[in-house]
Parts: sequence; C-alpha cells; structure tokens
Amino acid sequence: MDQDGRVADRKTRIGIAGAGNVGRSVAQELLDNGHKVLLIERERRKFEPHVVPDADWLFADACEVTTLEEAGAETCDVLIAATGDDKANLVVGLLAKSEFGVPRVVARINEIRNEWLFTQAWGIDVAVSTPGAMVAGVEGAIDVGHLVRLMGLREGKADLAKLTLPEDNPLVGQRVGELNLPTNTAMVTLVRAGTVIVPTPEEVLEAGDEMLFVSDSSIESSIREAIHGAEPLRVTKDLRGF
Repeated sequence: MDQDGRVADRKTRIGIAGAGNVGRSVAQELLDNGHKVLLIERERRKFEPHVVPDADWLFADACEVTTLEEAGAETCDVLIAATGDDKANLVVGLLAKSEFGVPRVVARINEIRNEWLFTQAWGIDVAVSTPGAMVAGVEGAIDVGHLVRLMGLREGKADLAKLTLPEDNPLVGQRVGELNLPTNTAMVTLVRAGTVIVPTPEEVLEAGDEMLFVSDSSIESSIREAIHGAEPLRVTKDLRGF
C-alpha cells in the first residue's frame, strides 16, 4: 500500500513463449510501456538475455506443464504464444488457459491455413496473423468496394472490417448520418487521402474513402445492406486476427 493506505498499482505481468525476433520485439515494447515481462525460450541460440536485459528469462519448453509452473503462469495477466511453430502456439495457449487460468491468451499465427484453429476451443482469446495482416494490407489497397475483415475483437464476438467506397456508389456525396447501419454496426473512422477523420453525421462521403466498421457476426449482411443495397457484396478471405 502507498502512504494514503491505497493498494499501489501492480504492474501487468506478461509471459511470452518464444524469444525470437517477434518475441523479443514485443517484449521490449511491453517493457517500454511499463509492464513486467518474462521470456520463455527452449532453443539455446535464441536464449539471449542480454538482448532484452530488463525482462526475466527462462530457458525451457513452454509446451511443458512443468515449465509453465516454474514460470508462474497462474500469476500472469497475459500470456503470448509467439513462437514460429503454430502447433506449439496452440499447445501453449491451451495449457495457459485450461491448466493455469490465464485471463488473456494471445497467439501468433504463422500459416494462414491454420487460422481456423486459433479459437477459444484452444484457449486463444486473440489470434494475431502476421501473413494475414500483410494480405489484408494488399487487398485493402486494391479491392475497392470489397469488404476486408481486418481482425476479430472481444474474443471473436465482434469484427473490425474495412471497405473503400467506389466512385459509382450512390453514397458518394451523401452525409454519414444518412448511412442506414443497424444498431449492431458502427462506422468508427474514415481515412481520406492519408488523413484519419472521426466521422460526424454531417461529414460528406467521398469516393475512395476508407471506411472502418465494427460489428458483430452479422457484419457481412449489415454492411452489404447499407453500402450496396441488394447488390451482392464479395467479401474477401476472413483475415481477422491482427
């Protein structure tokens, strides 16, 4: 407690399985933001405590229950499975959630074809797909008028998606307030010519506007109705997970 009798703020404790380039970069960023970090690495060549000296380090296999016990996984607020092996990341996630009750498990996806596995059934709260994010960036740049799912939110209960408004869309020249979105869908921002705009009801939509939406699982049908009416809307591959 502090001098006023209040409980002092506790640093968030975060465990990271995998101390490769990704794991070390994430660890340093979290340390810079004031968190307490433990890196777990099983390969000798990647076990380099001097590279991230402010983190705690453990030389062991995070896929083993005994390792997570030694790491004090039950005291972690977040556990990140950041290895380059999807199978290992799934095992770490499942053990962290089912055996140690870690409140939030974040897992790295290395192969897009494995995305469907990274769900709560495997203990994963947030799945981060590096290749998926890159593909989303490409498709978002070239697929005008097509809905691109960028990531899942709230343990998969909501989605963040982007759609670039085509020139021939009837909404061009209309106000944001005239966009008839259902109550479970919201346009959270516009990106226009590289400028981020927080949309107001009076903001006039322009061709080329990148519109970011948050919605529940009905995102495809709700945005199709609002943007394209009865016109079929092609949705690109599900890319949730940045």
